[in-house]
Order: sequence, then C-alpha cells, then structure tokens
Amino acid sequence: MKLNKMTVIAALALGSLLTLGTVVSAQDAATPATTPPPAGGAPGGGRGRQLSIEQLSTQLALSDEQKTNVQAILTDSRKQMRDLRNDTSLSTEDRRAKMKTIRDDANAKLKTILTPEQFAKYEKLMPARRPATPPATATPAAN
Repeated sequence: MKLNKMTVIAALALGSLLTLGTVVSAQDAATPATTPPPAGGAPGGGRGRQLSIEQLSTQLALSDEQKTNVQAILTDSRKQMRDLRNDTSLSTEDRRAKMKTIRDDANAKLKTILTPEQFAKYEKLMPARRPATPPATATPAAN
C-alpha cells in the first residue's frame, strides 16, 4: 500500500512537470522573438534603437532622391554623435548641448527634404529624448 502511494505521488509529480513544460513552451511559441519594438523607440529616450534607411523609406514613403538625401544626413549625424561620445574631454553638460545641436542641425536639413507630413511622422518615429537639463525638483515646505 505504501509503495502504491509513493508511485502515485511520483507519477503525479512527473505528470505535473511535463504538463508545465508543455504550457511554457506553448507560451514561448505564441510570442515570437521577431516582434518589433514599438515605433516610439526605447522608453526613457537616450540611445535607443536606430531605424534603418529601409525602415524610414517604407514608413515615410520616401522617393529615391529623398532616400539618398536622408541617408546622407543621418549617416553624417550618426558619425558626429559617435565622435562626440568618444570625446572624453567634454563635460556631460557640454556633450548634451553638442548632441542637441547635432540633432537640431539634422532635423533642419531633413525639414528641407521631407514634406511636412513626412517630417511629422519622422519625429514620431524617433526615440523620445531626455531634456538637456533635469527638471527642477520641488523643495519641501518648511514646517
């Protein structure tokens, strides 16, 4: 009798483990690893993913000429950003200010190439940026 109870308990435990493994595998298959992240980019801004020229071309419906010009602008600004990140002589504030200048320059150039509708879509596709200076915090009230 005691042996039968142990056998039944072991069989139930083994069956539970096998069932649990199947359920976990089914959940993994239901959420494919190739699901793209949201178009807004990485939460919190900063160095989020960068859209390829093909993705931009598709999402903004760029003409061949626009695609060539946009690619040149983005390549140049990415190179400037990379060089700036590698420059260790700058303070954090100076680096942020220069990054903002690089982004603003690239956006000004893109505005001349893209239609207003395309540029609005482009701005929505780009990751959110953190403010150049942290927001002021409220001081606690004196008692």
